[in-house]
Order: sequence, then structure tokens, then C-alpha cells
Amino acid sequence: MVRDVRMRGFAERADVAEVDAFLADHVERLAAEEVALLECTGRVLAEGVSAQVDVPSFPRSAMDGYALRGEETFGASEYAPIAFELIGTALPGEAFEGDLGKNQAIRIMTGAPIPAGADAVVMAEVCSEPAGGQSVEVGEAVPPRKNVGAVGEDIRKGDAVLAAGRRIRPQDAGLLSSIGRPQVSCVARPRVRLVITGNELLPAGSAPSGVQIVDSNSVMLRGLVARDGGELLRFEILPDIPERIREAMADGEADVVLVSGGSSVGQEDHAPRLLGELGSLDFHGISMRPSSPTGVGRIGSRFVFLLPGNPVSCLAAYEFFAGPTIRRLGGRSPSWPHRRVKLPLARKIASAIGRTDYVRVAIEAERALPLATSGASILSSTVRAQGAVIVARGHEGMAEGEDVEILLYDEEPEILPENPERMEGTVRGSSNFGGQS
Repeated sequence: MVRDVRMRGFAERADVAEVDAFLADHVERLAAEEVALLECTGRVLAEGVSAQVDVPSFPRSAMDGYALRGEETFGASEYAPIAFELIGTALPGEAFEGDLGKNQAIRIMTGAPIPAGADAVVMAEVCSEPAGGQSVEVGEAVPPRKNVGAVGEDIRKGDAVLAAGRRIRPQDAGLLSSIGRPQVSCVARPRVRLVITGNELLPAGSAPSGVQIVDSNSVMLRGLVARDGGELLRFEILPDIPERIREAMADGEADVVLVSGGSSVGQEDHAPRLLGELGSLDFHGISMRPSSPTGVGRIGSRFVFLLPGNPVSCLAAYEFFAGPTIRRLGGRSPSWPHRRVKLPLARKIASAIGRTDYVRVAIEAERALPLATSGASILSSTVRAQGAVIVARGHEGMAEGEDVEILLYDEEPEILPENPERMEGTVRGSSNFGGQS
């Protein structure tokens, strides 16, 4: 039985760490699927990849020049070149058919196969062809195997080339192509359903009109879902009609359902009750600011997140709970995908013991400046901010001048500290910064 908190408020609130631990215990990686080579960049490997071929599979020239027997060039110099009979040419994809005999050479281009009988390539810059093109004069000695790419020089047959769990980069996809993989086993992308609710909402791209406002949460959430590797399903803005919201939440196509709006204790906040009826409302009301009306639950194997309608609260709730879940399902690290920097506070941050705070900050003169605007509906504050500071539940706040860790919104922030030693890499460890005391 779900307690109806509409117009009553929360009897108690869960701790951020408790919710985070619950999700870590219950979220499992999705199954694998075969993904075509041309579509695999950015996906997560479900299993390791080993090469079934040598790369290259034939000895090839490392430069433009002349293929010959290296030992026959010994003694050659600029002032005493050695002449070789030219008997042909090798191009990439066009091998010279035949064997090289004594004191013979062929023209060869970078990447072309080394002909039988040759074991070295002398670069074109130290050679010359007398008129007629029947011979070449070599003005520099080269030892055997010089400028020759050996079989398997890049990759040997049987080599483990990519490990399971790796997010495929463009160069990784290129490597997969080089070993002849037309497809690769990847973790399925989490399918995400947005349930955007509110009688007051106009579709994104509209102009505000009268007492109605334009939906911004769906635009923000679709960007966050894409960042975290999810696949967004089609959605529409729903009125505050319980039957319509229930139908959208119950859709079994999704792995994750994000409900925006209707999560709190107002008269039209139907989502918590509906989630409890359809499945389980595991948490409703969390000790954090903003985003305290957040709800977390499940319908069968699907995870449902009730995100507050206020934009900043929606953003914070997603970053703390929904984002790590989508990343876990997709085989990625649940850690916050932000770069971080440590800077001193320009002024203090007030908080309360037992509550986790998500504080937007700007960076000015190598100091973190908490933004004066604290309202959860002021989305512009996240645009003015360069990032956020998490005040853990065990702190009453942070003092002016105290070094704090900033989670940067931008991959390459516009404003960086002058001291590069303050910069650090991607955030690692627990995704629940607020739960650390």
C-alpha cells in the first residue's frame, strides 16, 4: 500500500547514499547484441576481441623507394652508387609477379607487398634512375629488413586487441575493421521512455503564452540520455490525467522510465501513487537540495525515476540517480561523467547535517563562486554556472577559502584556472558524492 502524500508532505526522507546503494545492488548490465562495424563507435564491448589474422598479412614496404636485397647495397654511397637492374613495379594492392635475382630491384610504393627475393627497401631520395628507366643507382647502403613492415608487425594472430567493457573509440573501430570484423558484440543500449507531464506545458520550440510555460526538461533529458549511452524512445507531453500517465509508465518497451513532473505532494502529483500500484515505489522523498521530491521505483524489470518538474531539481535528480542507472545498464561506469577541478570558495556555502546539497557555482578569478539564485526553477543558473559542488550530508556547509571539488558541466570548460596543477581527470569512484561524509 502506497501512502498518498498529496497535500500532506513527507513523513521522512531517504538518504542519498541509501538510494545509491539500492540502485548499485539492483541494476545489472543489459544483455549483449551484435552491432555492425559501422555503427559500433561509442558502444560498449560485451566481450573481448582477439585477432584471427595477422596485420599486415604480408611483408610490405614502409616507404616509397626500391625493393632489393639489402646485402647487395653494402658499400654504396653518394659518391660511389651501386647500379641495379629495374625489372618492374609494385603498388598497393598490385604485387609484382616474379622473383628478384641478383642485382635486381623493383620500384615500390608505400604499402605495396615486398616481392619474393627482396628483403629491404631503399628510399627513393637516395636513388636515381638514369635515362631509359632500365636501371637504378643506389647511393646508400641498407641492411636486410630495413623499411620493411613484417607480417604481424601491427597485430599478431591471436592477440587480444580490445577488452570487454571498453567503450569503442573511432580508432578502435578502425582496428576492428583492420582485423576483418564485420560486427562486434556490444552491450545493448538502455531504452529510455520520457513521461513529461503537466497541463501547463507547451511543446519545446513553442513561445510562452499566457499562464503556460514551454517544456524544457525533455530537451535537457534527451541530451543527458544521449550522453550516457541511452536510446530515447518517442514521447509526448501528457496532461495531468492519471489514466494517461499510468498507460505511459506501464509501457514495457523501455528499460528506464523518466517521469518529469508530478512527483511531489501537490494535488495533481499522481506519479508516486501510480508507480506504487503498477510496481514498487522504493523511495519517495530524499534528503537533498534541490530534488527532495524525487522518487525511485520499479515496474517489473524496468527502473522508474520520478523527477521533479522544476528544471534544476530535474537535472540534479537525473545526475544522482537516473544517469548512473542508465550507464550501469549500458555497461559503462556509473561514476559521474564530469571532469573536475579543485578551487577555493569565493564565499561560504551553508548546508545542514543529514542533507546533500547540489550547489551551482561559477568560476571567477580562480575561485568557485556559489550562485546567489537558489530556486529550483531557475534553469538559467545552470547556464551561468561552470559546474556544481556537492556538499555531503555530514557537513553543515563549506567555509570561504576552502578548496572544493567542482564537477564541470562542460567537457572543455570555457573558463579554466590559470594554475594547471589544479586540474584533474574524469571523476572516479562512487557516483554518490553526496553520500560521502
